Amino acid sequence: MKVTLATRLSGTIGEGAVATHWLRRPSIPRPKKWTPRWKGPLTRSIFRRSVSSSSTGESGDVKTTIAATAAATAAFKGAKNSRWRRFIVKPFVYVQFFFGIGLLALAFQQFRRKNAHPEQSPELIAKDWEVLYYRIIPFRAISRAWGWLTNRHLPVWARQPILGLYARTFNCNLEEALDSNLGNYSCLAEFFRRKLKSGVRPIEPASSVVAPSDGTVLNFGRVTAGMMEQVKGVSYSLGEFLGPAYWRNGPEVQPAGQTEFEYEKSLLVNKDNDLFHCVIYLAPGDYHCFHSPVDWTVNFRRHFPGALLSVNPSIAKWVAGLFSLNERAVYVGRWAHGFFSMTPVGATNVGSIRVYADEKLRTNCTKWALPLPYYDRYMCPEDSDEIPLQKGEIFGEFNLGSTIVLIFEAPKDFEFKIRPGEKIRMGQSLHFTHSATEASD
Repeated sequence: MKVTLATRLSGTIGEGAVATHWLRRPSIPRPKKWTPRWKGPLTRSIFRRSVSSSSTGESGDVKTTIAATAAATAAFKGAKNSRWRRFIVKPFVYVQFFFGIGLLALAFQQFRRKNAHPEQSPELIAKDWEVLYYRIIPFRAISRAWGWLTNRHLPVWARQPILGLYARTFNCNLEEALDSNLGNYSCLAEFFRRKLKSGVRPIEPASSVVAPSDGTVLNFGRVTAGMMEQVKGVSYSLGEFLGPAYWRNGPEVQPAGQTEFEYEKSLLVNKDNDLFHCVIYLAPGDYHCFHSPVDWTVNFRRHFPGALLSVNPSIAKWVAGLFSLNERAVYVGRWAHGFFSMTPVGATNVGSIRVYADEKLRTNCTKWALPLPYYDRYMCPEDSDEIPLQKGEIFGEFNLGSTIVLIFEAPKDFEFKIRPGEKIRMGQSLHFTHSATEASD
């Protein structure tokens, strides 16, 4: 009995010893816990509780993991910031610095020219390298950003102060607007495109050519040897502005070696007539819609997705061929005396040019979308795409101010009755009529 009890006790003790031995064995290493890279407030508190409830060995492993993760995160952020500074920030700062120095140099040189030469001197016209430097400015991106900004919805409480400030700054006549309540315009662009009350722009009935828009007359006159005056003393090429004259006979190559004078004569339907031109500048405060200046039919459109340089009169005096560089939509057709063209020209911060009867026209796009120098559209009678327009009929609109260029064929005795720098209103007669001349005699 004792032996048996002793044996059993010894066995029990042995088992206990074995059990104690297994309990004292070191724990098998567990996989390291995942540590989130981003630790928000909720994640951080939970992680702290799990650490405090862990054993001493596991706590050390977790601390090591946290330290390694923090070091790796810091290294990653440092490398990322380094790449950002190296490839984005530094080049941008350098470009801004040298660009600013270049603009100051241009301004200083222009100031010296003005002091050394009289007004309208050829020496004041920008050199080719100056124009190239001026065109580096990302006017298209700036204009798209401005277009996006002006189309943002304004809260009702902000409309009166913002639109009122714009109206006072640019002397907008709200009494002529169809809707004079600024609170009814949802954005700045909508106020730009405001319509006028009926009858505030009467169309001169006795005149065959009327002003297509409100604005300031930059220049006008007869086309001479294929050249037109942009402003007094600064000319640009008729051929460069309109492009190859193949809108009558379909696509064909312009004759090689054709002179500017020959190009001018090729536009005439009646060889006894002459070509005339008129340039009207629309300021930011002007009425921004443009209308048909004559009774005519549009059968061709050519879109030049060019630059968007400023067309302010001061820039027009400085950059020769400014209108030939800028984006423009040339509309060509016939009127009573033959050839007629009307061209809305884009400019800086002009979000778009819209022509109501030509929904396919897309302006102020990226150069990736419109890589070619120009795009043609034939408006054939068979396709019913021709646009018949009556004098004074609304044709399109600008999203801010810009320029309208008229080039048309007329009898040799055609005579303008406007002056450079004169403010005109849409519907006003641009020339002397025979009836008015006879009445004055």
